Amino acid sequence: MQDIGHYIDGARVAGTSGRFADVFNPATGEVQARVALASAAELARAVAVAEQAQPKWAAVNPQRRARVMMEFVRLLNRDMDKLAEALSREHGKTLPDAAGDVQRGLEVVEFCIGIPHLLKGEYTDGAGPGIDMYSMRQALGVTAGITPFNFPAMIPMWMFAPAIACGNAFILKPSERDPSVPLMLAELMEEAGLPKGILQVVNGDKEAVDAILDHPVIQSVGFVGSTPIAEYIYGRGCSNGKRVQCFGGAKNHMIVMPDADMDLAADALIGAGYGAAGERCMAISVAVPVGDETADRLIEKLVPRIEKLKVGPYTAGKDVDYGPVVTAAAKANILRLVQSGVDQGAKLVVDGRNFSLQGYEDGFFVGPHLFDHVTPDMDIYRKEIFGPVLSTVRAASYEEALGLAMSHEYGNGTAIAARVNVGMIGINVPIPVPLAYHTFGGWKKSAFGDLNQHGPDSVRFYTRTKTVTARWPSGIKQGSAFNFKPMD
Repeated sequence: MQDIGHYIDGARVAGTSGRFADVFNPATGEVQARVALASAAELARAVAVAEQAQPKWAAVNPQRRARVMMEFVRLLNRDMDKLAEALSREHGKTLPDAAGDVQRGLEVVEFCIGIPHLLKGEYTDGAGPGIDMYSMRQALGVTAGITPFNFPAMIPMWMFAPAIACGNAFILKPSERDPSVPLMLAELMEEAGLPKGILQVVNGDKEAVDAILDHPVIQSVGFVGSTPIAEYIYGRGCSNGKRVQCFGGAKNHMIVMPDADMDLAADALIGAGYGAAGERCMAISVAVPVGDETADRLIEKLVPRIEKLKVGPYTAGKDVDYGPVVTAAAKANILRLVQSGVDQGAKLVVDGRNFSLQGYEDGFFVGPHLFDHVTPDMDIYRKEIFGPVLSTVRAASYEEALGLAMSHEYGNGTAIAARVNVGMIGINVPIPVPLAYHTFGGWKKSAFGDLNQHGPDSVRFYTRTKTVTARWPSGIKQGSAFNFKPMD
């Protein structure tokens, strides 16, 4: 069986802790590899290497750092099929979806090619007699990211690309469920010209996470995952004096107005609700039709589309709509929540509980589900299911529909609504993930920290501002001053 280790100081290295986690093939349920789980000592070694390498990298001028990103983009395009296949094998995504995972990360790298423009700082000539003032943006030093299983290519690149382009070193702790692609990305970065020690991958569990949060050299931590873990990482990281950004769970609503094109609305809900088996933080998991007639028409359009969905392994071809969920535990949790919806009185219009795929009976496949007459007190509405389950909550008016999105504790994304207290809005766009040169981030319990991911916010997060006041004295020396003298 293959053992997957870490990437430290420019090479793949075996784990030394003696602890491992199984890496499954989600389509068959078989263990296909095991990944080493780092100790605090192994994490500390990676940090020591990064700390030594980072000052020299920060001294490289921004344009030359950007050229590494440019070459990395070329290599990502060269190896797109290889990366997508490795991602699908461990995560279960279809090949087109896996390639999209890589592509959306690649677009952030493309943005980072232009980061020198955003690092320029400001200058004031003649702020006072013989006084100039200027500010500069400087790298933090050693930074770190803790990334989830559902986007093992995109989210690591969202973090490490801007961090490294700004002159930092980066320690990546990816999900232990699908660790291969992050290691491949680190190798490609060094093939693109990145010095050894600037990007390192340390696989692990809570021990490695806590070591990151407690290590005094690490200056910032980024996280994407569930809200309880986001709260834990944000609290512990901030208490240790680190700059922290954490993005948690979501419950994204799509408000469907009576005058909507129901075919377009249904198609949007199918892709946004069931794509990637619903394992997306920006998946639409709640449809909110305004008025019973709107709801009836929407359900009528959804049912035949859901019943035609093709569920299968990525090896079954590019016409597969979605694959298995990532683990047996994830499957069990989804089905438990589905049963709670039935028990609490929701109408299960499309029932995928008995779904089974011939030849893949031990795989982690979950059939598509559609609920109607869901109410806000039900578990399937309150909790993030992270599976192929769409809930329909009927609203009598637009104001009531808007109130549902505004009163939910999560606030990642929604479709329609100008006043809604949600971080990302889509108008006739079911999954409103911003392009790379804008920023990504939710509100409420979907995000912790005051800066978003990628776009201009990433430069602010991964740099500090230093302001210099320079005086050019002339004439007679005036002696000491013991108070703040205003500018003349």
